[in-house]
Amino acid sequence: MDAPKSLNNGLLFKIVSNLTFWVLIAIITGVLLGHYFPEIGIKMKIVGDSFISLVKVFIAPIIFLTIVLGIAGMGDLKKVGRIGIKSLVYFEIVTTFALAIGVIAAYIIKPGKIDKTGLDIQDASQYTTNPQTEFSWWTFFLENFTLQVLVLAIISGIALNYYTKREKIVGKLYVASKYVFRALKFVMYLAPLGAFGGMAYTIAKFGLHTLIPLGKLMVTVYITMAIFIFVILGSILRYYKKNIWHLIKYLKAELLIVLGTSSSEPALPNLMDKLEKLGCSKSVVGLVVPTGYSFNLDGTSIYLSMSVIFLAQLYDVHLSFAEILTVIGLLMITSKGAAGVTGSGFIVLASTLTAIHKIPVEGLAFLLGVDKFMSEARAITNFIGNAVATVVISKSENEFVDVENPMEIEH
Repeated sequence: MDAPKSLNNGLLFKIVSNLTFWVLIAIITGVLLGHYFPEIGIKMKIVGDSFISLVKVFIAPIIFLTIVLGIAGMGDLKKVGRIGIKSLVYFEIVTTFALAIGVIAAYIIKPGKIDKTGLDIQDASQYTTNPQTEFSWWTFFLENFTLQVLVLAIISGIALNYYTKREKIVGKLYVASKYVFRALKFVMYLAPLGAFGGMAYTIAKFGLHTLIPLGKLMVTVYITMAIFIFVILGSILRYYKKNIWHLIKYLKAELLIVLGTSSSEPALPNLMDKLEKLGCSKSVVGLVVPTGYSFNLDGTSIYLSMSVIFLAQLYDVHLSFAEILTVIGLLMITSKGAAGVTGSGFIVLASTLTAIHKIPVEGLAFLLGVDKFMSEARAITNFIGNAVATVVISKSENEFVDVENPMEIEH
């Protein structure tokens, strides 16, 4: 007689002790607070920002330790180079696909064929005044801390391979890695607070009412990114005998954190940890994930190409096929500069619009009002894209060990 009651109690305990449950509750609560009490919701920005800042403290040591230990454990430096080149080629092919899909979807759905008079115009002067017209790799490197740590870690890992007493150092680094991940586990208990603060501020600051005029663009962006995830990325995974739904379910807690904070960075350390537990080797995870966060921006690529076509439609500007190819070519390069810097996406758009000389740069003002609501879709797509890339590179390198029940692995 007590068995069903015991079973129900066990299920209830499993639910309330699950981080995913509390993050979801926090997101819903944040939306409600931001909508009904916007003056309080605005003040919650510090809560979301504080959580992101706290997690960012762990990003550098985790990337450094994972890469150094991965390269030291791999031993074969030719393999390191091969994985690096293979990753960059994969990133470029997939992000180019994403750019093209953004253009195609925008031409099919035509989100820009609406009345401009009803749109909320924001101040875009910080992006349209003297926009960056050339992409600089040096500037990109200086502004991208993740990339700097990545380069330092690769150099350190290679140097460690030539050091005669490397076992002693590797042993100490393993201990350090263990403590860093343990500390991160405790910090992640604060994830619901971060998701709550981020969502409350977004809704309070921009308001759900701002979505209505550009609702068609919003829907187009979300539908296109969903198609990209489940059709394109899903097909790539299926080729390697993996299921996109299983991967998403496995990473659901991290995806909710990305949704709540509108950023994929707070989930980076956990992504690396969970991909290792899924079966990817430490060396591949260490090289692919941090590199992907700088070069594999699938969601951002879709958004950027779609935004250019959206603005062209909004101003009734006809773009020839050659001009569309020019847009894709420019974004292939400049989209790499949209990583890790707030507002960089608008700078990339401004530089692209300036280069083609047909679409008014001032059109960015129309996008500012709903950009925050589309940042979740970008971040989630970027996050899933990097998870898929790591699995693909691991499988192609025979550096993947199937785990029987990865879903049962504790967060």
